[in-house]
Amino acid sequence: MILVGERDSMDYVAARCDERAMARIGRFIDLLVEENERQNLVAAATLDHVWQRHIADSAQLLEFAPQVPRGTWVDLGSGAGFPGLVIAMMRPDLHVKLVESRRLRSAWLSSCIDALGLDKCEVSHGRAEVLPAEEAAVLSARAFAPLPKAIAIGRRFSTADTVWLLPKGRSAAQEVNELPKRLRSMFHVEQSVSDPEAGIVTGRLTE
Repeated sequence: MILVGERDSMDYVAARCDERAMARIGRFIDLLVEENERQNLVAAATLDHVWQRHIADSAQLLEFAPQVPRGTWVDLGSGAGFPGLVIAMMRPDLHVKLVESRRLRSAWLSSCIDALGLDKCEVSHGRAEVLPAEEAAVLSARAFAPLPKAIAIGRRFSTADTVWLLPKGRSAAQEVNELPKRLRSMFHVEQSVSDPEAGIVTGRLTE
């Protein structure tokens, strides 16, 4: 399934959460549009397709971790809140940690968490390389770093049971193929529902 347009994308998200979550997402989009006037959170042109380009693109990660075990969902380089904040809005029962090194974005993410009443979501301001390590049940990162670097940085949050979910756009398959053989066998690419040319690198780091 590939989503076509905003209505299709809204329906996709609505089918995977409740009305309260959809209201939170609507409020978040308002906050995003407003803040984007002050700092460049996302490309302005993508706001006309925000449900497909950002919300559904983030929401689809729940398909690959539908039964999140006890533990924390760690989102590296959260930026404008994708995908981590979307996951937190859709699944407020989960403990979600947003890792963001840029101070203005960290402050804005914290204000969103407060405005949206997400008690189990938190922001860790700082570079992932130097923050205290924490075992993640799920580790996500969107547009964070080339795959080898993302794996090297994320390794300190990972156990053999951690599910890795890394939206990589059109470069997904190429980046996996370029990994050393021992790593390549641990990851594969899933088709993105938001873009026919995009993929999601997923797997477990078992070494």
